[in-house]
Amino acid sequence: MKSALFVVGGWEGHEPRPSAEVFTACLKSEGYRTEIVDTLDIYCDAERLRQFDVIVPVWTMGTITSEQEKGLLEAIRSGIGIAGWHGSMADSFRNNTEYQFMVGGQWVAHPGNIISYRVNIVNHLDPITANIPDFDMQSEQYYMHVDPANTVLATTRFGSTVMPVVWTKMWGKGRVFYSSLGHRPDVVEMAPVLTMMTRGMIWAARD
Repeated sequence: MKSALFVVGGWEGHEPRPSAEVFTACLKSEGYRTEIVDTLDIYCDAERLRQFDVIVPVWTMGTITSEQEKGLLEAIRSGIGIAGWHGSMADSFRNNTEYQFMVGGQWVAHPGNIISYRVNIVNHLDPITANIPDFDMQSEQYYMHVDPANTVLATTRFGSTVMPVVWTKMWGKGRVFYSSLGHRPDVVEMAPVLTMMTRGMIWAARD
């Protein structure tokens, strides 16, 4: 049985625990064992982390110690996957650039706050985005600093600027999946968002 670790905390505005519970239910339906913890100290316990196939951080803003960051990054390099969404993964630790490098991006702004925008699927062959058409979103539209080496699966537009929304990458032996969608539970429960995120977590889980 595969297993997923959800590390939940940080800024409460993103409703981290209710959002995490949406995805724990999805993974349980796929036969995963899931566990939710509320401390970053789990990242210092290498032996315990090895029990999991994928880590799902749900921790907006906050701070992480050098020991916690090192433990997390080493776990991913060793082959444990990581998958996350919105600010819960890409606006977690604003002073930790190596963490941001691993994620493949960092939130910068969401101009206009809650607005209508289009999400464009740019890779219809990838199993994460297969059979998902372009769709409209009413939520925060993330403008981000991104790694040009990311494998981009979906984008949006800020005027003439194309901005990645969903991507994958590798960090050592570990698979990294990220989606900027998911401001609150009502967004993560939207069918295309829920489908991509669930597929992304399953993809990230180590073989």
